[in-house]
Amino acid sequence: MTIWVSTTEDKRLDERVPETVTAGESTDLQLTGTTLQTIKGFGGCFNELGYQAIEEYARPEERETIYRELFSPDELNFHFNRAPIGANDFALKWYSYDEEDGDYALERFSIANDEKTLIPYIKKARRYQGDFELFASPWSPPTWMKFPKVCNFGRLVMTPENLTAYANYFVKYVRAYEAAGITVSRVFVQNEVFADQKFPSCLFSSEDMKIFIRDYLGPIFEKEGITADIYLGTLNGPEDMAWAGGYGMRFENYNRWVDNILFNDECRKYIKGIGYQWAGQNDIQRTHESWPELDLLMTESECGMGDNTWEYAEYIFHLINHYLSNGATGYTYWNMVLTEIVSTWGWQQNSLFRVDSKTGEVTRTPEYYLMRHFSHYVKPGAQLLETAGHFNSMGLAFRNPDGRIVVVVQNALEQAMPFTFADPANAGKSVKAILEPRSFNTFVIE
Repeated sequence: MTIWVSTTEDKRLDERVPETVTAGESTDLQLTGTTLQTIKGFGGCFNELGYQAIEEYARPEERETIYRELFSPDELNFHFNRAPIGANDFALKWYSYDEEDGDYALERFSIANDEKTLIPYIKKARRYQGDFELFASPWSPPTWMKFPKVCNFGRLVMTPENLTAYANYFVKYVRAYEAAGITVSRVFVQNEVFADQKFPSCLFSSEDMKIFIRDYLGPIFEKEGITADIYLGTLNGPEDMAWAGGYGMRFENYNRWVDNILFNDECRKYIKGIGYQWAGQNDIQRTHESWPELDLLMTESECGMGDNTWEYAEYIFHLINHYLSNGATGYTYWNMVLTEIVSTWGWQQNSLFRVDSKTGEVTRTPEYYLMRHFSHYVKPGAQLLETAGHFNSMGLAFRNPDGRIVVVVQNALEQAMPFTFADPANAGKSVKAILEPRSFNTFVIE
């Protein structure tokens, strides 16, 4: 049986049965016969403010519902998730696992902070999704490893003693989480290498990143038997051209940054993939075309300004479409749960669940329903299918491991639109529907 699920701003998850049509007659969307990348899944980031929103502010009877709806295979089915290594911009405070100045042996290394927040958050999620994958990245090294010695600025000090200590910091993190019963499958060397922000951050030049991976992190992981894969990123650029405030244009060069690393064989042998987010959306196509052997991931969905509008959910649809169409094998949402309280650096952001800090009332936002259109129906291990047709910029098609075809399509127009989908190779896998204005639609075709 074929099902059709439609969501508009006023009507959510309306399920019905579409018409069937003769295969091959669609000019709206049809399969070309080419199979593209395998999808690892969809997920979100375990942030401390999200855990606080659930455990301290949500009504007790709602807390378990949030975990279940986020992670159960019967609900949002978040399978490919992220955690910060130390504090990020949605932590309760800024911290690292070792703030003892000059502790190159990392004798004071401790994940005690995470044992109160992130680790319980992850473990409560795993009750519903026991085998989900977790990747992680730091927003900042320990401050004493940087110049200047602050959390929200600076660069890693490039001395052998410091670089060795920082590489071992990653080793200790992976092992500490493993001892806590949590497997970290991938580490990304630095969140947003181009971000010099007022939240935890650290700038990396291409040359410094190459040296750190090639001469320190890769060899130490290999020597210590760490099985977590090393990924380049997360890359929030480079931007070939961008406005630089009152200073006119800023020019960066994608190839000088990315290819300087990837053309170095001794460095690339340690790199299994690249993570892109934010301005990195402008680069993923070039990486996919030039380095098709590398796994590409969308590591942080853009976050809005906390007003959770329908228009922003439509923008997120565009991002999912863009990243997957250009080779990404996973898509990670950012804040799964928030209250209206601002972050430690003063920015309200969007989320899937919004918890009222005064009443404990829980609201599902438009982006919750958008993500469900993908994550509930497109199963981990699904294959993206190449499509053609007039709806190609508003639609994606997948083949799930059980053989079902899933089509997720938007009607961005202000008017209802007729839509047909056809699999020319299979007359039974075709549908016809009238898509409501500004709607998200998922078809699951037997």
